[in-house]
Amino acid sequence: MALAVTSLSAMADENPFFNYKNWDTPHGTYPFDKIRPEHYMPAFEEAFVRGLADIDAITSNPEKPTFKNTIEAYEKAGEMLSVVAGCFYNLTNAETNDELQRIEMELSPKMSEYSSVIRLNEKLFARIKEVYEQRDKLKLTKEQQKMLCDIYDSFANNGANLDPEDKAEYKHLTAQLSQLTLTFGQNVLKATNAWTLLITREEDLAGLNDDTKQLLAANARKKGQEGWLLDLRPTTYIPVMQDCANRDLRRELYTAYNTRCIGGDFDNTAVIRDIVNTRLLIAQLFGKKNYAEKALVKTMAENTGNVYKLLDELRDNYMPVARQEVDELQQFAAANGFYGTLQAWDWSYWSKRLKNEKYAVSDDDIRPYFPLDAVKEGVFGLAKRLYGITFRENKNIPVYHPEVCAYEVFDEKGQFLAVSYADFHPREGKRGGAWMNDFRPQYKTGRTDHRPHIVNVMNFTRPVTFEAAGENFSGLTKPALLTYDEVRTFLHEFGHGLHGMLTRCQYASMSGTNVPRDFVELPSQFNENFIDEKEFLDTFARHYLTGEKMPQELIDKMRRSSNYHAAYACARQLSFGYLDMAWHTLETPFEVSDCQTVEQAVIDFGNKAMLEVQLLPDVPGTQMETAFTHIFSGGYAAGYYSYKWSELLDADAFSVFKEAARKNGSIFDKKSAELFRKNILERGGTENPMQLYKRFRGGEPTINALMERDGIKAIIIK
Repeated sequence: MALAVTSLSAMADENPFFNYKNWDTPHGTYPFDKIRPEHYMPAFEEAFVRGLADIDAITSNPEKPTFKNTIEAYEKAGEMLSVVAGCFYNLTNAETNDELQRIEMELSPKMSEYSSVIRLNEKLFARIKEVYEQRDKLKLTKEQQKMLCDIYDSFANNGANLDPEDKAEYKHLTAQLSQLTLTFGQNVLKATNAWTLLITREEDLAGLNDDTKQLLAANARKKGQEGWLLDLRPTTYIPVMQDCANRDLRRELYTAYNTRCIGGDFDNTAVIRDIVNTRLLIAQLFGKKNYAEKALVKTMAENTGNVYKLLDELRDNYMPVARQEVDELQQFAAANGFYGTLQAWDWSYWSKRLKNEKYAVSDDDIRPYFPLDAVKEGVFGLAKRLYGITFRENKNIPVYHPEVCAYEVFDEKGQFLAVSYADFHPREGKRGGAWMNDFRPQYKTGRTDHRPHIVNVMNFTRPVTFEAAGENFSGLTKPALLTYDEVRTFLHEFGHGLHGMLTRCQYASMSGTNVPRDFVELPSQFNENFIDEKEFLDTFARHYLTGEKMPQELIDKMRRSSNYHAAYACARQLSFGYLDMAWHTLETPFEVSDCQTVEQAVIDFGNKAMLEVQLLPDVPGTQMETAFTHIFSGGYAAGYYSYKWSELLDADAFSVFKEAARKNGSIFDKKSAELFRKNILERGGTENPMQLYKRFRGGEPTINALMERDGIKAIIIK
C-alpha cells in the first residue's frame, strides 16, 4: 500500500525528528531552531513506517493477548508520529505559511490512510477484543479499565465491527471527510487574510481610540500604503464594531466578516454540504439515524435529547430577558438620535454606549490597568495561590517564533512540573481565536513521570510604538494593554493549560485534556470567574503609568457590568448550538433544489436553524456558518453545546469557592482548590467525568448557579 515506504533512517543526521529521543534541549523540548519545513514529510513517512511496525509487532505476537502485550503496547505504538504531528499541527495553526499548507494538504490523505489501516486491522482488533471480553477478570486499576474500554470503543466506533464492504466504504468516507475539513479551515484563514480595506480619511475612523488607529496605520505601512488598513482579525474587527461612529464602515466590515467563504475563491458552501453529507453517511454505516447520535455516545450529554433539553431550558429562561435587553437598547439608540431599527452592525456600537452610560466604564477605562506583563503576573500568581505552582521564563528553550515565551513550571515543592509556551499576538500565519494544546502530553513509564509541554495561543492587542503615531519619541513603546475580554480569554486558555500541566496519569491518552468535549471546558471557564473578584485583581491590576491599583470604584463598576447583556450573549451562543445540532441531526442528505444555488440553500438552512433565538433582523446574503471552524474543521461537530454545558458546570463549581470566601474571607480557598485539583485537574479522562465532578462538588450540577451569576433570576423576579 502507499504507506509502506522504505525507512529513511539514513536521514537522521540532518533531520531533527529522526533523533527525537536525544534532543539536546531543556526537558527534551522541540529544537525549533533546527526544524525546517522540508523535514516534515520525510519525518512523517518514517513515522508511518515505525508506527505500522509497532502494530505488526502486536499482531504477530504468538503469546495470548494480555493488557500489557496488547493494550499497553498499542498505547505506546506510533511514538515518532506523535512527536512529528505534535509539532506540525501546532504550527499549522499558530505559524503557518504557504509551504506548510501545501504539506498539510499532501499529508491529509496519508494521515487518514494510516489511521484507517490501524483502525481496520482485524488481527489487532481481535486481540483488543479478547482482552476487553476478559476485563472483569483482570486485576486492573480504574485508569487501566477506562483505557481498555476507551480503546475498544474507539475501534468499534471507527468501523472495526463493520463487514468488509462497509469497512472499505468507511475508509473512503473518512479520507474524504479529512480532506473536506482541512479545505474548510484553510479557506477560512485565506479568506480572512485576503480582505483589507484602506481608509485614507481619518474622519472616517471617528470614535476609534489612538491605539487602534496606530495599529491600523502600522498595518498600512507594512503593505507600503498610506492611511489606515482594516482587516478581519479580532484586533481590528472588535474595536471598529464597538467604537467606530461611521455606520457605513461598520456595515461594510460586518458584511465582509459574515460573507467570508460564501462564493468566490474560498467558497465553503459546497464544502459544508459535502461535510455534513459525508458525516451522515458515516453515521448510517453504524446504524445511527444522524451524525449527532454517533458523536454524542462518549460525552456527558450522551444523546441529542439531553443536548436539546439544555438548549431549550436556557432558551426558555434567557430569551425573555434577551428581548428586554434589545428593546432597551433600541430605545437608548433612539434617544440618542438613531431612529432606524437596530441591525447586526449596530449592536456592539450602541451596546457599548449604553454600557458606558449605565456603568460609566469602558475598555478605555480598564485597559491601562491591564498591561500584558502585569496580567501575566496575575494569572501565574493565581495558579500559585490556588495550587502552589510557579513559572520561570527560560530563554534557552527554543521557540517557534521570536514572540513566543517559554517557561519552566514548578510545583509547590520546587519539583519540575511542565514546560509552558505563551504566544500572545496576532500574525498573518496564525489563525484567529485562542486555544491551548500540548506539544508533549504527560505520561509515565515505570517510575518516570514524563511531564507535559503545553502551549497557550492568543491574539491579543500588540504593544504600540509612538513612532507609529508619527510622534518623535524614537524607541518608546506603549505596552500591550489588554481589554477586559482579553484578560478573560487569557484566564480561560490558562485554565486549559492548568488542566494539561497538573495532570498525573499513567497513560498519555488518559492525561490532561483528553476528556469528553462537554467536560473539557470546565477548567477553562471555571478560571474565568476570578476576573470579577477584587481579591484577585488587587494582586496585579495596576495603572501602567502611575502604578496605582485599580480603584475600588472601577472594580465595582466592572462587577456590576459583567452581567451586562448576559441574556443576549447566551442567546448568541444558543444560536450556534442550535445551528450545529441542525446540521448534525439531518437524517437525509442535504440537497439543493433546482431553484436555489448552494450558497442560498446553506444560508437559508442556517437562518432557519437559528430562528428561535434570533433577536436582530436577518441580514440577507450573510451567514456565519461558512466560517464556523469549530464545527466544520475544529472537532466540535454536534458538540458546540458543550460551551453552555460547561458554563453550567463552571458556575456551579465556582459557587463552592464563593461559599468558602463567605466563610473564611478569601476566594483563594486552599481546601476547595485541592479538591478541584485532585478530582478534576489531575485525573484527566481516567474516570467518568460526572463521577469526578460529584466527588469534587458533592452532587450533580444545576442551572441555578449559572442563572444567579448571570443575574437572570433577579431580572425575572423583578
